[in-house]
Amino acid sequence: MKLKTKDFLTLDELSSKELSQIIDLAIKLKKQKNNKAKPLQNKTLAMIFQKPSTRTRVSFEVGMFQLGGNALNLSPNDMQISRGESVQDTAKTLSAYVDAIMARVFEDDLLEDLAKNATVPVINGLSNSFHPCQILADLMTIKEKKKKLSGLKIAWIGDGNNVCNSLLYGCALSGINISVATPKEFQPDSAVVKKSKSKTQVELTTNPDDAVKNADVVMTDTFTSIHNLDKKRVKKFLPKYQVNSSLMKKAKKDAIFMHCLPAKRGIEVTESVIDGPQSVVWQEAENRLHSQKALLISLIK
Repeated sequence: MKLKTKDFLTLDELSSKELSQIIDLAIKLKKQKNNKAKPLQNKTLAMIFQKPSTRTRVSFEVGMFQLGGNALNLSPNDMQISRGESVQDTAKTLSAYVDAIMARVFEDDLLEDLAKNATVPVINGLSNSFHPCQILADLMTIKEKKKKLSGLKIAWIGDGNNVCNSLLYGCALSGINISVATPKEFQPDSAVVKKSKSKTQVELTTNPDDAVKNADVVMTDTFTSIHNLDKKRVKKFLPKYQVNSSLMKKAKKDAIFMHCLPAKRGIEVTESVIDGPQSVVWQEAENRLHSQKALLISLIK
């Protein structure tokens, strides 16, 4: 399977069929962990990191290795871009050497410039507005646990951040209904909400209890950047938007709990939930590897 899109920046580039095919391929790859096939032999992925990373870096690097390829870890300080070389020139130069570029950045404009000027696929490994690779793993995990996607309900609790924006697109493509409970000033991007509403049921609320009612999946994320814990910002979420045992009991009995990690235990989620029987966060984390392998195979021609 090859995707019609050259790049993977927001999830919105994909069709419902393409998303489903990537998820199914990821599940297949996971079952074939010891498969000796090397579909990306002699292929190279350049990885640009403006932000620190654990799951994104390790999963992409290990994924390329398992597929027979190579991955190059590049920080801005390793490149001439730190000395003023343009994004455009950087994109054209990297395209001459590698088969794909993954970038974990602050500004979405940088990703768009990379994609516009690169002749190889550009993958969003996280930006201020979106985190599409995380949602591939999340949807894969949900399908593994629930055996389907369409018709399910996800409750997102907390901050309408980049992960939430990408989740909305993922729900729209897969037929999942979603209820997002946030303080009014922390709702997800209005344009993303509007577009997603045209394809699935999207509810915005300030009440977590309403959001989790009849939910098959309860999800959250940190209330602030994991590297910058703004205490004033956190106070706007606590205790109302913390996922705890009491809130989980208001979802379906077989509801699962998900968190993209890293987590601030005792803040957005209690230890009783993240370490409890409903939590699938470690399966979710592992699935970053398998879903990204499926994405890489689908993107690299």
